Amino acid sequence: MIIAFENYLRLQTDLNGADIRRIGALAVPRKLRRNEFLLREGEVCRHKVFIVSGLLRTFGLTPDGSEHILQFSPENTWTLDAESYDRQIPSHYSISAVEPGEVLLWTKADFDGLLEEIPQLKSFAGQLISRNIYSGRQRLLTALSATPEKKYEDFIKNSPELLSRLPLRMIAAYLGISLKTLNRVRQAQLLRS
Repeated sequence: MIIAFENYLRLQTDLNGADIRRIGALAVPRKLRRNEFLLREGEVCRHKVFIVSGLLRTFGLTPDGSEHILQFSPENTWTLDAESYDRQIPSHYSISAVEPGEVLLWTKADFDGLLEEIPQLKSFAGQLISRNIYSGRQRLLTALSATPEKKYEDFIKNSPELLSRLPLRMIAAYLGISLKTLNRVRQAQLLRS
């Protein structure tokens, strides 16, 4: 698990070998079963999470039990509830495994220490945050203004590798449309092909 993470850092950053090993040494490996929770609504997010393998989802539930998925996190990505983690307050969201996988966890104290000790890691983390903000803003605009057809087209364009890994109900919950509407959109798309 650590080797896969170290290879990711070698490809994505200019960190030297000693720094990469230092970051990896503080990681706690964890295996996740399908549907296992990493964070439940109401808990404080205490870890930065790197997904080595598998697929996670970050979601919220409405009072009527409807699920709204904010984000999917496949392998070689990071996830957490940023507000809960940064402010150490109870989370409004849950994070769980869509499929079995392996993750690496860093406590806030350990990761904050790494950011102070390794300037290149701090720079890389800032770049990841910026990219996340940009993609989140684009996703929000699409969610607010696009038709169901356009939402699905954007999903296929931006996340084609997830189509075969996700049940349709999760894709619908991510797009903010009903399963019935998603099925209609997919059927119309097949007829046009």
